Amino acid sequence: MKKKQQEQFSIQNIIAKGTKIVGDFFSEGDLRVDGLIEGNVEASGKVVIGKEGEIKGTLKCSNAYFEGKLTGALELTETLTLKSTAHIEGEVVTQKLAVEPGATFNVSCVMKTTVKDINGGSKTKKTA
Repeated sequence: MKKKQQEQFSIQNIIAKGTKIVGDFFSEGDLRVDGLIEGNVEASGKVVIGKEGEIKGTLKCSNAYFEGKLTGALELTETLTLKSTAHIEGEVVTQKLAVEPGATFNVSCVMKTTVKDINGGSKTKKTA
């Protein structure tokens, strides 16, 4: 069933160079930004910000691949990849981070990990 859901949302939205969106943007699939978005962006899939792409606001997604700019907040459930042309300023919450030399990364960053119990069960807090 999970494979069927992934196929269903394999559509990629593209914000082309020269396009400006002001407001909130929601996507159930992947997103590529080569234009400008001023507002909050939320996508369930991967977000790619091209060299000319820019987001001024909050980006929430699973994975993000940056060649362009972000000014604001970035909240990822998986991996943030910054290429050498990336310019990120603001606040970042991610699980994994990959940064190429030359990237600008002026942020306060929180690295979160998924904790699993050794026995495979969910971790519960016990009090005495």
